[in-house]
Order: sequence, then C-alpha cells, then structure tokens
Amino acid sequence: MDVLSGKWKIAIISSICYYNKRRFSDILNDVGGISNKMLSKELKELEINRLVKRTVLDTQPVIVQYQLTEYGLTLKSIIDNLADWGTVGPLAIRLPNRA
Repeated sequence: MDVLSGKWKIAIISSICYYNKRRFSDILNDVGGISNKMLSKELKELEINRLVKRTVLDTQPVIVQYQLTEYGLTLKSIIDNLADWGTVGPLAIRLPNRA
C-alpha cells in the first residue's frame, strides 16, 4: 500500500489512466492543487515503483509523456470502482436511513 500512499498518487494515476498518455502539464491541470515540484516527485516515485512509464519524445520542443505500465494498468479496475463509488457515495449519504 505504500506505493499508493499520499494525497496525490491516486489522482495522478487516474489522470493517466483516463487519457492513456499524458504530458506533465496535462497531469498538472488535471490534479488540482498540486505543485510542479510535488507532481515531479510523485511521478518519479510512481516510475521507481514501475506503475508509470516516462517517455521522452524526440521533438522540438522536447515532449515528455507518461503512461501506465502493464503493472500500473492492473489498478484500472480499482480506479474505475473508486470513481463509481465517488459518484454514488454522496447520494447514499444523503438518503434517509431505512433501518
């Protein structure tokens, strides 16, 4: 579980998972409130733990893309379930208890 610990990792993985490949600036825009420095740190940790692959494209200017590895893709169903729960959960909380 340490691999996914912290405030930002799930949000970062969700961004990459949803779009398949994401540039640094795209992830920065998707994950509200995260700083450049923190995003860089979190992406490095995810790369070290083999959840994210970093690809540097030979373009002008240089483009860096991030995508989930095969191992990282195993989290897709969990991320999808969390997203579903996040949309249904608040509704369940507001419903009166019928015990």
